[in-house]
Amino acid sequence: MATECFSKEVETRLKVFFSDVVDVKDMAKMLRQVNYALSLSSMRGCETLDSELCHVDDNFYWLNRLAEVLDPYLGVD
Repeated sequence: MATECFSKEVETRLKVFFSDVVDVKDMAKMLRQVNYALSLSSMRGCETLDSELCHVDDNFYWLNRLAEVLDPYLGVD
């Protein structure tokens, strides 16, 4: 487990992201939904993935947005 603190720049981007873009509780819910869908699809040979695709689609977008906040790579806002 990493013990480093966020840089001030990352802290600022996180504060903006969670205050202006998406609610922290909503993000936690999305993370749980995608983990649930991916775990079940893996365990059941993807039979569950079809019913959870709407969640996976939205969550994929937000997880990528969060990744960009934490470590900008693609240069998308």
